[in-house]
Amino acid sequence: MGVELIPPTLPTFDVFEHELVPRHEILSEEDRREILERFHAKPYQFPWIKASDPIAIILGAEPGDIIRITGESATAGKSESYRYVVK
Repeated sequence: MGVELIPPTLPTFDVFEHELVPRHEILSEEDRREILERFHAKPYQFPWIKASDPIAIILGAEPGDIIRITGESATAGKSESYRYVVK
């Protein structure tokens, strides 16, 4: 068990517990292939999120990962979007 230093720019509370922050998860290799095939897309064609974004840091995302964001909407119900992690 090591010590993890938290940069002062990161929030000091659990951002995932906030009601306005949707669920974020890094896709597995299998899910990644499935999503890329379903959308007939290359990873870089998805909207980008920087690896330095607080959410990406908390998730442990690295450049090249794809993050699925699952949210709830009064008008659309459940919505999913994806972000490609860049340096």
